[in-house]
Amino acid sequence: MDQAKEVFEKLALLVTTPDCYDEFFNKMNFMHVPCLKSTLSKGLGLGIVAGSSLVKVPQVLKILMNKSAEGISIYGVLMELFAVTAATAYCFVQQYPFSAYGEGVFLILQTALIAALVLLFSGQRVLTFLFCALYPAALYYLVAGFAPMDVLWALQSANVPIIVAAKLIQVVTNYRAGSTGQLSAITVMLLFLGSLARIFTSVQETGDTTLIVTFIATSFVNGLLAAQVVYYWNAQPAGAKPAAGKNAAKKKAGKKAKKTD
Repeated sequence: MDQAKEVFEKLALLVTTPDCYDEFFNKMNFMHVPCLKSTLSKGLGLGIVAGSSLVKVPQVLKILMNKSAEGISIYGVLMELFAVTAATAYCFVQQYPFSAYGEGVFLILQTALIAALVLLFSGQRVLTFLFCALYPAALYYLVAGFAPMDVLWALQSANVPIIVAAKLIQVVTNYRAGSTGQLSAITVMLLFLGSLARIFTSVQETGDTTLIVTFIATSFVNGLLAAQVVYYWNAQPAGAKPAAGKNAAKKKAGKKAKKTD
């Protein structure tokens, strides 16, 4: 019994503080508002971190299965990678709780992989090699304590315009193509929901105005992409060939018309 209680306490302390654990399970005060907010924030944060480990996997698989990165802007991907790298390095050096930025670690790995795939399937093999060699070195420089805090703060502060620009590039690309190309609907929707939740967790766990504004801006532009995914759900890209079934149907209709003549 004591062992079970000990295991439960360890699990509970993943999403709450010792003081809040005491309020909830010793004093039975389940309506303690500050503890409810704190626990919800930590729970959401850990959920986002867990979900982010796979959030871009559908996008990676879609590129690999189609052997194409058509419709994905490499400039947008690289700018997004810069933004998530700057934010994660800043939070890591500031020693914020892992639940406040942990998804950045997984997003860095997945976004970097997408960038490499986009370059590779665009025929840019030399650039692919250079990217795979230089980006890890730059990341190590930022998180290993070599970069001054002023530099990290400046990079984090630049995140808002960079994130907005990166996402708007993709929005414009989708608009011009008349479709969302190889963008994964699952990835876009999860990123939108995750950025919304991050506004709350950033307020609760860091109180960092720069981070909060960054996630508000991220939520807005992710929302635009999510709206495009819905709008272009059944749309074909401009210049795309009709499906084989439709071609066959048109040919049959044409033959019938000739026979009738």
